[in-house]
Amino acid sequence: MNEIIQGDCLEKLKGFDDCSIDSIVCDPPYGISFMGKKWDYDVPSVEIWVECLRVLKPGGHLLSFGGARTYHRMVINIEDAGFEIRDQLMWIFGSGFPKSLAIGKAVDKAQGNKREVIGKYDSRAKFDNCERKSTGQSGIFNESYGKVDLTAPASDDSKQWEGWGTGLKPAHEPIVLARKPLSESTIVKNVLKHGTGGMNIDGCRVGNIGYTNGGKNLGIAFGTGDGIKKNERCDGSQGRFPANLIIDGSDEVLAEFPETKSGKTTDKFTANSMFGKRKMKAQNGSEGSAARFFYTAKASKSERNKGLKGFEEKRVNYMAKANGTGEASMDSFSSINANHHPTVKPIALMRYLCRLITPAKGIVLDPFCGSGSTCCAAVLEGFNYIGIELEQEYCEMSRARIKYWSKQEKSMFDNQ
Repeated sequence: MNEIIQGDCLEKLKGFDDCSIDSIVCDPPYGISFMGKKWDYDVPSVEIWVECLRVLKPGGHLLSFGGARTYHRMVINIEDAGFEIRDQLMWIFGSGFPKSLAIGKAVDKAQGNKREVIGKYDSRAKFDNCERKSTGQSGIFNESYGKVDLTAPASDDSKQWEGWGTGLKPAHEPIVLARKPLSESTIVKNVLKHGTGGMNIDGCRVGNIGYTNGGKNLGIAFGTGDGIKKNERCDGSQGRFPANLIIDGSDEVLAEFPETKSGKTTDKFTANSMFGKRKMKAQNGSEGSAARFFYTAKASKSERNKGLKGFEEKRVNYMAKANGTGEASMDSFSSINANHHPTVKPIALMRYLCRLITPAKGIVLDPFCGSGSTCCAAVLEGFNYIGIELEQEYCEMSRARIKYWSKQEKSMFDNQ
């Protein structure tokens, strides 16, 4: 209990006792060979999920992220292992980077045509919402990722296919909610015997109660950086029923939701997000944006690197070679981090997921621990944790991050 185990999760899980885990929250490989990582060559096998099922208490829940293209394969394996599929949650965000081949440019390259550089475009002004203005020309980010060469098609063939691509901008990640079958005849009997089988609805309500900061109303932005104290729970008397939709709070996402007229929107406050400090409004009643769901931004550079002082910093080239041409994609960029794991989830999001399905003082298992965000979240929520990770360097990162966050239990993301 409360440990990071290095090794293959299938083998390590075989050493766990039956029915010893209260919940599983994880972000496993998506099977898309992300950034060429060998560990991402396939989704977890049925055998791994069988072991996960065995170690869970009856009625225990599993929450697992999946890839948009391979989610079905993961869920089928989970179901084939014996889990009941209960729901699908969606984490919607406005910061995805398209992995798309610029076909017009690729045509010129295949034909050996030299494209004329007709200007420069500084994308940094639009980087906040991760969009590039439509210009009608292809562009490749240089190492500074802000300056783009604008080039013109060099042949009739490339003119025909200029502006065409091969992929869409990613804007969501699905999360499967599954449950181990009950051992008792009813939910009531199961929760009384095992402490598992239900979800913490009132503890995860969204609205004008929720978590507070010295009485300050955090509304939909629970968990985003205003010194939230541990174990300050919603009393359940107010707040919206938790939904199977989670948003990142970006303008791009919020703009898609309509305004409603009943009730009112009050209580302005500032929240941290990947877009910097943002002015937010808590939802009081039913008026205002219909985007009144749990809110959490992607993990910031500051968050992902906390506790890793002295670790080697490495450059991560996100989406490089994603377009299949051996070159950086149109929307690729690079960043230097001590935590160079490519798929770090925000701790606020993992806290919410852990709290939703884990009973008080329960044990959260993450069989695909990565750099430890789930385990950090479990610590901050007052749960016990076990993380399993194949790569030794990520185990070391996890332990260091957990050590840091275990000292921050009463001030979640202060001084970011």
